[in-house]
Amino acid sequence: MKIREGFVLRKMGGQPIIVSVGAASKVFNGMIKLNETGEFLWNKMMEGADEEALIQALLEKYEVSEELAKQDVSHFIETLRQPGIIE
Repeated sequence: MKIREGFVLRKMGGQPIIVSVGAASKVFNGMIKLNETGEFLWNKMMEGADEEALIQALLEKYEVSEELAKQDVSHFIETLRQPGIIE
């Protein structure tokens, strides 16, 4: 799982969003708003974290159950996979 080239995290009005730049904007011309957790997961993915590492990172940072961490990571990954932001 890797973030495709041309997708970046920006802040708009203090809100973290994912946007496409360059050639990627020909394929995806929208934006995805993130909450604090989504921004945290995005940054971990930029560091090379895989799905299991994302789950572990959530468990370490937030007081959540393993089941909830798995669900949140799965949902986040699917949100990025559908428009082709990750491969």
